Amino acid sequence: MDISSISFSMPSGNVTNAIDVALLAKVLDTAEQSGDALAQMMEAVATGLGQHMDLRV
Repeated sequence: MDISSISFSMPSGNVTNAIDVALLAKVLDTAEQSGDALAQMMEAVATGLGQHMDLRV
């Protein structure tokens, strides 16, 4: 989305809305990528849990 071309073709209120939507779309993409990375890290750490048990008698 080219912001400069939008600014000439739309009224200022619509330009602001278009910029807000574009920014929120980028934020959502970043949040999804961060969530996916976090889920992968948690899965990597969780492997092997519960396989060993330390007992003292």
